[in-house]
Amino acid sequence: MLSEVLKKDIDELYKTSIVQQTAFWSLVKRKTGCETIAINFKSKKSHLFHDAVADYDINSDLLVIIMQVNKHDCIAYVPYGPELEPDNEFQGLFLEELSECLRSFLPANCFMIRYDLCWEVFWTGDNAYFDNKGNLLDVPSIKSQELRLNINTLNWNLRKAQTNILPTNTLYISLVADLNSILDRMKPKTRYNIKLSQKKGVTVRMADISDLHIWYHLYSDTAQRNGLYLNDIKYFEAILTTRADSTKSPAEVYYLIAENEKTPLAAMFLIISGQRGSYLYGASSNLNRNYMATYALQWEAIKISKEKGCIEYDMFGISPKNDIAHPLHGLYQFKTGFGGEIFHSLGCWDYFFDKAKYQLFMSMELLNPGFHITSNCN
Repeated sequence: MLSEVLKKDIDELYKTSIVQQTAFWSLVKRKTGCETIAINFKSKKSHLFHDAVADYDINSDLLVIIMQVNKHDCIAYVPYGPELEPDNEFQGLFLEELSECLRSFLPANCFMIRYDLCWEVFWTGDNAYFDNKGNLLDVPSIKSQELRLNINTLNWNLRKAQTNILPTNTLYISLVADLNSILDRMKPKTRYNIKLSQKKGVTVRMADISDLHIWYHLYSDTAQRNGLYLNDIKYFEAILTTRADSTKSPAEVYYLIAENEKTPLAAMFLIISGQRGSYLYGASSNLNRNYMATYALQWEAIKISKEKGCIEYDMFGISPKNDIAHPLHGLYQFKTGFGGEIFHSLGCWDYFFDKAKYQLFMSMELLNPGFHITSNCN
């Protein structure tokens, strides 16, 4: 299925709309102390897609981040990769062969690979899980998901991870139309709140590293308010100061602050990669929330993305459905107001090399959920 699997220079990672698979992201992670590896591989189209009329080689690559889990062992983590997405029936075999090919490039103490798959869930369109309007009703059991993905594999080593690291549900807003049309596709309340923020005197400006303390203050308030893990300020400093312009997969970073009479109300990081603008991080003040500063921020980020030639905007993370009991329900209500299409991805899947160590790792995750994601290597 795969041929010419080779390690290559990080700078040679192909241009992509997936920020987490760029040379830019690799440089950010290296600044925070992580080891990264870039792998190139080829595959025949007929080995990945059942309706291939003409057969030819497909060149692809992926970024791998090495994460230490204890003094002796590490895992390989592939954020939102691989980008190449085979047809459903070939996915498990493809991941198995890719994993086995990667073994020789990984540290000897690496006992598993965790793929944070941005591939669309294979039950999309199934009436048992979606209604006739495309709304998610339920998901298959873990056991049935594992049976489905391991079809045609030799080792049956693919396991659904107990936790996801990056968001598995997001909202993509098409930017192909003009700005007025993009506004028209939003919910009336969202359009109203954008205009209200303007009436309240909220303005949005591009900031730089000298204003990073403003971000961190707002971010700390937001993390405390929502019970979120707090990254170190150096992590955001790395994102703001990293440049990958000489690579094949650079990214543009915009640090935006929404304020009223020079009082910061909200801030966000917009990253443009390929033809996509991504809302990566956001924060808001506990004060003057009725000024709707977050709406002003998102509208400005959408306008910047379109101006830079993007064809879509990624809202980056919502609850899987309109469920008031879900902790991300507030984000679902806020973000779906801007229009767009909800996308459900498969999330984290593991391929283990050492079953005993993997089982111990899973036990640690159960006892201390998220222990492996508190590092800036994610």
